[in-house]
Amino acid sequence: MARPTVKAVLLSPQRPLGDKPLLVVGPSLGTSSLLWSQAGTILGADVDVVAWDLPGHGVSPAAQENFTVADLADAVIGLVDSIAPGARFHYAGVSLGGATGLQLAIKHGDRLKSLSVQCSGAKLGTPEGWLERAETVRTQGTPVMIQGSAERWFAPGFMDRQPELSGRLLHTLRDADRFSYAFCCEALAGFDVRDQLGTIRVPTQVVAGAMDAVAPPSMAEEVAAGITSGGGTATAVSLEGVAHLAPFEAPGHIAELLKSLITWTETQGAGE
Repeated sequence: MARPTVKAVLLSPQRPLGDKPLLVVGPSLGTSSLLWSQAGTILGADVDVVAWDLPGHGVSPAAQENFTVADLADAVIGLVDSIAPGARFHYAGVSLGGATGLQLAIKHGDRLKSLSVQCSGAKLGTPEGWLERAETVRTQGTPVMIQGSAERWFAPGFMDRQPELSGRLLHTLRDADRFSYAFCCEALAGFDVRDQLGTIRVPTQVVAGAMDAVAPPSMAEEVAAGITSGGGTATAVSLEGVAHLAPFEAPGHIAELLKSLITWTETQGAGE
C-alpha cells in the first residue's frame, strides 16, 4: 500500500504561518473543505485553519490503491510537514476525518496539541456494510449515494433552511472520484481502534449530534470513556438539532467549542 496524497485549502486569511495556532480540519466521506468553510471563517481571526480533502474529493488527487485510516493520518502529517515542517497542531475532524484524528493521536500524539473528534467513533458501522457500499459506488458511481447521504448528513429541516449550501455539499459527493470513495469505504471497514483509546494522551473533545444516526452521542461517550480510562483527558458534548455534519450544521457552536479547547491547551503550555 502506498500512502495516499492529500491536499488542503486555507480557510483563514493569507498570512505567514506560525504567529497563530495551527488548526488542521478533516472532512467526512463524500464532502470537502466546504464542510468547514463557515466554522473556518469564524475561527480565522485567531487561528490558522487548514482543511484537507480526502483522496479523490475536493482538491486531493484520486487514490490509485487501497489505504487504511492510519495511512490517512500519515498523509496528514506529510501535509503539515509540507507547509510547517515539524509543527505541532490542533486537529478537528468529522466522521472519517474524526477517525483519522484518533489515529493521529494514537500514532502521532507528539505532533498534536489538541483533538476534536466530531460525529465519529472508534469504530463506525460494520465491515460488511462498508464493503457493500464500496462495491455499489464502484459499479454505479457516487450519485447513487446522494439521497441516502442527504438523509444521514442533515437534521430534518436543514436542507429547507439552507438549500443552496446543502446543495453545494451534495455536489461535492456527486463529483468525488468513485474509486477513491470506495477505497475510503474499505478503509472504514478495517477501522477499529477501541482497544487503543487508552493510549491517547492528547486533550480531546468528542462532539456528537443528538440526531446523528451514524455516530450517536453514545459513541462519543464511548470514545471519551476509553481515553479517560487510560489516564487521558477527554470530554463528550452532544449538540441538539444536529445530525452527522456538526461544523456545517452548527458552525458557530463548533467554532466556540474549538476556540475554548485551543485556548485552554495553549494556555496550559501544551503548545510549548
